[in-house]
Amino acid sequence: MIYITGDTHSQFSGRFNKKSFPEQSEMTKDDYVIICGDFGGIWNADGESRMEEYWLNNFEEKSFTLLFIDGNHDNHQRLRSYPEKTWNGGKVHEIRSHVLHLMRGQVFELDGYKFFAFGGAQSHDIEDGILDPGDPEFQSKKKRLKKRDARFRIKGVDWWKEELPSKEEMNEGLTNLAEHDNTVDYILTHCAASSTQAMIRNDMPADILTEYLETIKSCVSYRKWFFGHYHDDRVIDDKETLVYCKKIRI
Repeated sequence: MIYITGDTHSQFSGRFNKKSFPEQSEMTKDDYVIICGDFGGIWNADGESRMEEYWLNNFEEKSFTLLFIDGNHDNHQRLRSYPEKTWNGGKVHEIRSHVLHLMRGQVFELDGYKFFAFGGAQSHDIEDGILDPGDPEFQSKKKRLKKRDARFRIKGVDWWKEELPSKEEMNEGLTNLAEHDNTVDYILTHCAASSTQAMIRNDMPADILTEYLETIKSCVSYRKWFFGHYHDDRVIDDKETLVYCKKIRI
């Protein structure tokens, strides 16, 4: 079995308890649940918190294997601190033996199907700025912003520039796809391609990642594309599906 779900933001209890997900009683470690970004289980800037450790260990003890791509609400610096290995044809960060971060631009083979994974997204809740703790005026700026209920983030605390991909990651993705004749069964991303995003949220401008995914959309043959980020469960068309709380079996 392979299930796809959307952003969890560390709110795991309601999504993965046995009442809301009874199918897990019939799953094994050879079955997979894939989260399309904003996992939230790797977030605390100072390493695994007690709650993170609890949930990561909890997932390790569950019957299935948990896979996730990164979003814009994941600690990218910490993700990169975990051991990297090759797994089912692509590169992963091993959070636990059966909790794996699917790295950007990789093609994985699961149960005879090919999956192209590419996490990341541009944050859109930072219109009031990103503060740098190294700025001598950091505390005064933070105080002013909080006083007016501004929407801002703090570099290295709840925002990381790595939310958007590097040229190397994008090029690696194109190279890996070319090695598979630009043909996969499933595409897994956090945000959508520019044209798809425009249909969902016309207030969100295109960026380097959505434009990259637009290129993927135009040159890669695929059966289905699943993405999160926009906090809704919605079938866009016969190939693209926005997923949030639902768990879709493929």
